[in-house]
Amino acid sequence: MRSAPYDLGVDSGGDGFTVTGPAPRLSWKDPVDRDIRSAYLVESMIGRAEPIAAEVTGRRLVAWPFEALGSGQRVRWRVRAAAPEAGWSEWSEFESGLLDADWSASWVSPVEPALGSAEDAGYGKRAAHVLAGRFTIDADPVSARLYSTALGVYTAALNGERVGTIELAPGSTSYDRTLYAQASDATGALRVGENRIEIVLSDGWYRGQVGAFRLPAGWGMVIGARAELHLEFADGSRRVVCSDASWTSARSVITSADLMGGQTLDLSAPVGDAAPVLVDVVAAPAIDWSPSPPVRVIETLTPRELRHLPSGAWIADFGQNASGWIRLSDLGSPGTRTVIEFGEALDRDGDLSTSHLDSERPGEAPLAFVQRDEVVAGESGGADTAFEPRHTVHGFRYARITRSDDGPLAPESIEMRIVHTDLERTGTFACSDDELNRLHEIADWSFRGNAVDVPTDCPTRERLAWTGDYQVFAPTATRLYDVHGFSRKWLRSVRDDQLDDGRIANFSPDGRRIKHHLDDQFAMMTGSSGWGDAIVAVPWELYLSYGDEQVLAENVDAMVRWVEWALEQARSTRHHARVQASPEPEPFEQYLWDGTFHWGEWTEPRERAADGTRIDPIKHNPMAWFMADKGEVGTAYLYRSTAALARIAEILGRTDDATTYAVAADRVADAWRRAYLHPDGTTSIDTQASYVRALAFGLIPEDRRERALDRLVELIRDAGTHLGTGFLATGDLLPVLADGGRADVAYELLQQRTAPSWRYMLDRGATTVWEDWEGIDEHGDAHESLNHYSKGAAIRFLHTHTLGLRQEEGSIAWEQLVIAPVPGGGVTWARGTHESPQGSIAVEWRIEGERMHLSTEIPSGTTARVVLPDGTEHRIGAGRFEASALLSITQAVPIAG
Repeated sequence: MRSAPYDLGVDSGGDGFTVTGPAPRLSWKDPVDRDIRSAYLVESMIGRAEPIAAEVTGRRLVAWPFEALGSGQRVRWRVRAAAPEAGWSEWSEFESGLLDADWSASWVSPVEPALGSAEDAGYGKRAAHVLAGRFTIDADPVSARLYSTALGVYTAALNGERVGTIELAPGSTSYDRTLYAQASDATGALRVGENRIEIVLSDGWYRGQVGAFRLPAGWGMVIGARAELHLEFADGSRRVVCSDASWTSARSVITSADLMGGQTLDLSAPVGDAAPVLVDVVAAPAIDWSPSPPVRVIETLTPRELRHLPSGAWIADFGQNASGWIRLSDLGSPGTRTVIEFGEALDRDGDLSTSHLDSERPGEAPLAFVQRDEVVAGESGGADTAFEPRHTVHGFRYARITRSDDGPLAPESIEMRIVHTDLERTGTFACSDDELNRLHEIADWSFRGNAVDVPTDCPTRERLAWTGDYQVFAPTATRLYDVHGFSRKWLRSVRDDQLDDGRIANFSPDGRRIKHHLDDQFAMMTGSSGWGDAIVAVPWELYLSYGDEQVLAENVDAMVRWVEWALEQARSTRHHARVQASPEPEPFEQYLWDGTFHWGEWTEPRERAADGTRIDPIKHNPMAWFMADKGEVGTAYLYRSTAALARIAEILGRTDDATTYAVAADRVADAWRRAYLHPDGTTSIDTQASYVRALAFGLIPEDRRERALDRLVELIRDAGTHLGTGFLATGDLLPVLADGGRADVAYELLQQRTAPSWRYMLDRGATTVWEDWEGIDEHGDAHESLNHYSKGAAIRFLHTHTLGLRQEEGSIAWEQLVIAPVPGGGVTWARGTHESPQGSIAVEWRIEGERMHLSTEIPSGTTARVVLPDGTEHRIGAGRFEASALLSITQAVPIAG
């Protein structure tokens, strides 16, 4: 039984050990039920110095109470309550990184053909290079830290031994303003005498392909790396080995490497001649340390099935769509060429199918989708050599493997290495309905496959960190994993990429650098509601879930610029249809955001033509889609962001801004009602999404909410009890129904088997959530991405309503809870946990006949309001609580047998 603080941590990432900047924030949990604002004593040992102590208040993201740390300082710290005789926690450790001002290494770049020359293979096809240095030591070091970073993607090795476990370093950032370094323990790789340090460097996010149309990234023309090895010896002496002009550059046996296209390794090729590196020819921002956990190999799968096709190729089915690569341990005899192609689907003949991921612009031929690795075996061949392409990453479930010889392919020689950010799980859910458990599982997998350093839309076709996708899923992500540092890292890129006029880029990091290309057609499609609003929505969610006021302060200026731009568009532009209807605007129209481009609800279920084929509105009539009036969506999101900004300004003590934006939000809400809401509570748009959005955002007055909810249910019934929502509204659909007293309809939608529905995905073998509601159609053909997590946001309902665990209105960081299960759909039991900033929360309930039995565990510093199905309420504090209550006739489930 714990009696002292535990789970100590700081707000930073790291590889094997936590690495921070000069002033980390401290957090811990306390098993004793003290007020969360209680006083604590923090004791710290920095290096070999004597312990120092400071009294602090609180236990969540506490400001560093000592002098700012210098480079490479190692810290041990512990904490106890300030009360007399309180017990100390266990010691916890972290290190400060090498701060930017203290780097002495040079930037070194490879010798390579001039970009655009005849010798240049071109973006997406360039070779990786080996940058290497040699040094001699006379004794074994007691400690060695390698600090490294790159413009490009790199791996590091000492004496042929890999250093660290991070993949795809230094990660995806907006490289013009932000660059993170990595720190690794290299002590065990060194030897007395001569040592060799190598960095293998490829284009990566910095200079590779970007997006669905594989355009060149615009961050820079020359790649480079920077490294320092800090050595400490037993006699107390120190030495620093730096990348400098003595290093050499050689073309590696990785003959091409691109994160999107794939990697080619030729082990039969001669090693390239070494030449002196180029020194300090790149321009890089200041080096910083990431708050996010790193990307790693998370787990390994072996093929569920390996089939030999008549063509001679092999199809490996790993049973799970995910992000990563294949490790091949048997490369065949010398000279054998093995080609590995990756995809999410098979065609009707059982061969790999990727055409559903081809990219197409109206009036242009499709750009074929390709994910392809290749390896040529060297003289050693066989099982002594393995191919693991760490300079690329793929989204796939299936791999087609083609070999130039006719030798066998052993299943045990093929492994799927699952690669994504190493997020800590914080939420679990299970219930009596195995298919709901499976739905939860595929949504979880879908997010994992898209959490590759930044929150991408899909790990295949685009791999872009679209703002709209993450603002939709963030409230679900916080229930599944600790995404605090992961999200803060991404938000920095969102701020970095913000346009001068205040617009938020559609995706960040923005390798296309739209902020510098305002004449590009895509710039006209930048600044959409529901996408740009991520700059407000995501920090707000992090504040609610983790209690991080600093994340609001980091982003508030960007929020203000975004909201001000949107308000100005509302004032200065009108949709052409509104102009045609009335040349003179009504006064309220200055708060309608309908005159600029919006993506809209996006990927709602498609209508069908007379012949039964589905109609893609963009391909069918792209101009009509582009010019359509999406002001209902725009104005609704303008209200939500402006209202949230008013609350954020108040929290930050910006009282004038709080008043200004509260007034503006009221006027936007009034404009939305005047333009789109009828006196009877129905809307002029009259779609499922419009009602879900209006009810979820609080746009419909209380006296009209019942009719709006009734109309939503009518539309669902008119669609044969099918949902009709897309990206933006699907996550709110089930909670809106349940909170309005129509949980029966919410569960009917969850039980629906025909398209569009979640169980249709399950019945068609989905292992991740699809972009299109009919990602695999009735003929078995694939459409669009099969790993797009936004529609998986619906699983939050399983936590908040089926399990019944959510925060009380106005609570932050899970200080106050509501436990109010909403049973339905034949579910007879549910259980789940959430690792909150206060500690572990557990809820379990079971229906037996006419009664529900509920038990819960509440951590210290937390209070809860338990609401049972019969309306009984209990106010409880930390500890275990049990209760039971009668169910209504509709909730009761007969006892089987």
